[in-house]
Amino acid sequence: MSVAPLQKLARSPLAACALAALLVCIGVLGMRALGALESAELAAYDWFLRLRPDAHPADPRIVFVTITERDINAQGSWPLPDGVLARAVEALAQHQPRAIGLDIYRDVPVPPGTERLQRVLERDSRVVGVRKFRDAASHGIAAHPALREANRVGFNDILVDPGGTVRRGLLFLDDGSTTAYAFALQLALLYLKAEGVSPRPDPVNPSFLRLGQTTIRPLEPNDGAYVGADARGYQFLLDFQGANARFATVTLAELLSGAVAPAAIRDKIAVIGVTAESVKDNFYTPYSRGLQAEQQSAGVAIHMHIVSQLLRTALDGARPMATLPQRESAAWILMWSAAGGILGLMVRSPWRISLAAGAGIAGLGVVAFLAFLSGWWIPLAPAALAWLATAAVVTAYVSYRETAQQAALMRLFSSNVSREVAETIWQQRDQFLDGGRPRSEGLVVTAFFTDLTGFTSVSERLGPAALMDWLNEYMGAMAGHVSKHGGVIRQYAGDSIVAIFGVPVARRNEAEIARDAVNAVACALAMETTLRELNRRWAAESRPITGMRVGVFTGAAVAGTLGSAERSEYVVVGDTINTASRLESFDKSLFPPDPADHPSRILIGETTWKRLDNRFATERVGDVRLQGKEQSVAVYRVLGWMPDAAPASRKGELA
Repeated sequence: MSVAPLQKLARSPLAACALAALLVCIGVLGMRALGALESAELAAYDWFLRLRPDAHPADPRIVFVTITERDINAQGSWPLPDGVLARAVEALAQHQPRAIGLDIYRDVPVPPGTERLQRVLERDSRVVGVRKFRDAASHGIAAHPALREANRVGFNDILVDPGGTVRRGLLFLDDGSTTAYAFALQLALLYLKAEGVSPRPDPVNPSFLRLGQTTIRPLEPNDGAYVGADARGYQFLLDFQGANARFATVTLAELLSGAVAPAAIRDKIAVIGVTAESVKDNFYTPYSRGLQAEQQSAGVAIHMHIVSQLLRTALDGARPMATLPQRESAAWILMWSAAGGILGLMVRSPWRISLAAGAGIAGLGVVAFLAFLSGWWIPLAPAALAWLATAAVVTAYVSYRETAQQAALMRLFSSNVSREVAETIWQQRDQFLDGGRPRSEGLVVTAFFTDLTGFTSVSERLGPAALMDWLNEYMGAMAGHVSKHGGVIRQYAGDSIVAIFGVPVARRNEAEIARDAVNAVACALAMETTLRELNRRWAAESRPITGMRVGVFTGAAVAGTLGSAERSEYVVVGDTINTASRLESFDKSLFPPDPADHPSRILIGETTWKRLDNRFATERVGDVRLQGKEQSVAVYRVLGWMPDAAPASRKGELA
């Protein structure tokens, strides 16, 4: 590709928008890879969980046997004696539960009742105990020997995210030689055995666990919002369904006293665990809004939520929350980055872009929440950041570009056009500019040339400073008329003024071209009136007086800019410009201006005369051959306004 197309592409707002979207997306992905957005994304996950409509009751297949502070006081000691635990297990066993979970460490005997507990645990195959997994950070805690020998043990380790919140569940852990089952998984499998459901490998990926018809895909270190998370073992996202309700609960005292109805236990999973405040086993969950101590959940309650989710996975087809693969996540963020760029490109008003940006964030939140309800955790914080950052960058770019364009236009036209024309130029800049410069184009214009008579003698009479003051006074008065009538002063050349009517905004129809012709002639007459007033004042001040020749011609021309980026000039070229110049200088002895009464000679071409619509009094000079032109040109002299067409301020004078 050549250099010119590349430069044109670089000047394209759309290309700049695409580049900004890409760079912002890369930056956001980099921040995400470094973990800078992890806490915000996890907070969004928690927020969505709390917003989720959750009218589900607590899982009726689970009953919670709580050991409260009152139970501990009633027994008079902690840990509870082995005999108390044996009585509790026996009481539950009488009511025929499918599984009994004992979420209490019992690696060493706590007499009295040690032998009784040994016999109960050996005899009842429905009982599952807990252990703490041994790893580099912990020596671990062993399970009761009877349960360990029968392989009815599960680890009760709980995964805690940075910030202290539990969002993930564990199913398996591997110490390098053996694979350990989670406490919750052991209980769920005992319950599911009666339903004819057993764990199987996924048919597509045998390393994945399948319960019923649902595969539980293990969480990877960079799934969802996580960045380099410790994904050892077999992890999955917890849904905490039914967290707003409470599991069916009985206290240890109620169980031991025989006050529990058999139906409350039969065919269920009964879990014995501690909720006493003196036993610190509490964790924050996504429902702990303020991370206050009273908003914590007991560890045993979290295990029951895991059991409940596993039962719903196997029997009801509920699947864990899914996350987008890395490539799809990047595409999602890029899409919102591009949308932010389009916003910055399309919307110019500050309050509108603020409103649109807020609406975009709200829309993104709604889309992400609906996806969450459908079981997909898609990036919210990175997409929102990409949306806002790209919108801000592109808005700043557009603002800078517009400022630069406006400055360039003002350098070209600042003192040479009326405010109305300047506003029109700016409003139509997209059609008028090409890469920040006025584009070259063919158009129909009315060229306007003026020159003073007797300027040489005036120069001889006045000194340099006085001559410059005299000339500036004249030019200032005349330039105002050009601007007022919609013309653009192309050039000051000594005592001459070159103006163009019909630029820089191209005329689109004949009516607009005719209006330029009328304006040019009206400007010449207004300049004559002002020059007459100047001459009277100059004569009273004993200063030189002068006359003016004007040439006006309408026709085709080419407009554009010439020069470099540092210095450029707006030019209009073509035979029309040359013809107007020749009309001004034609036969200087013909109709010489009278500085006192009629200080201007105004000659126009036939192409201008035809567009005046009888608004001006004219006389035909004839077909003349202008200097440098082979064909003759029909020339008319303008005498003044027609009485019925004259502006109200001029009718008395013309009469």
